[in-house]
Amino acid sequence: MKPELPKRIIVTGGASGIGYAFSEHLARLGHRVVIADLRGADEAAARLRESGHEVLGVRTDVVSEADVADMAAAAVSQFGGIDGLVNNAALFATLTLKPFEQITNQEWMRVMEVNTLGPFNCAKAVLPHLRKSGRGRLVNIASTVPIKGPVNMAHYVASKGGVIAFTRALARELAKDSITVNAIAPGFTLSDGVLQTDLQDRIGENARTSGRCIQRDQVPGDLVAALAYLVSDGAGFVTGQTLAVDGGSVFL
Repeated sequence: MKPELPKRIIVTGGASGIGYAFSEHLARLGHRVVIADLRGADEAAARLRESGHEVLGVRTDVVSEADVADMAAAAVSQFGGIDGLVNNAALFATLTLKPFEQITNQEWMRVMEVNTLGPFNCAKAVLPHLRKSGRGRLVNIASTVPIKGPVNMAHYVASKGGVIAFTRALARELAKDSITVNAIAPGFTLSDGVLQTDLQDRIGENARTSGRCIQRDQVPGDLVAALAYLVSDGAGFVTGQTLAVDGGSVFL
């Protein structure tokens, strides 16, 4: 068996938290990584380059068509093409938990804009390059909340349900182009954003771990191996799937 060639992969929201864990792990595996983030992309990329990895940082607002076009162009300019996209950028930790009738139209639409329009924009921007690659990998970061339906976050739950549906639709549509499309659904994860906003305390320990087969908090490092598999050549016959990585809280 021939060794797998490294891929050129964009990670949105890749400068911190789960996104940075993804970026770092992919870089350590030898992939060339583009960290696309609204804040801290250059700094995060510089840290990884200091360790000898090929990483580019690009300031990107995933809601902006112009920004994501620039993101794709920068990746192609630096690395000669794009083989993978990880749609990780999303709003979560900064959200105010409240009953659905108290969520304003503006709050609802902002979550939908970042969490569903963002992946749509980014997928469109990189699609020609994934087609050209011949082994394209698109991985959307969803959540287990559409399966659980927790209270006081209806906007987030609906947005991540949309991400799962989007994954399934694209998997059928892009299979003819040798592009696989899958999703990872994390459970509640102690990411940088969660810890900075004390969301873990607002959620409560029981809500974080109750119902999990593996009774401990989830951390970003728990997710990286799943991503490494889904972007690999070995996952070339896996598409349209949502892989729950949550310590056994939901079974899909």
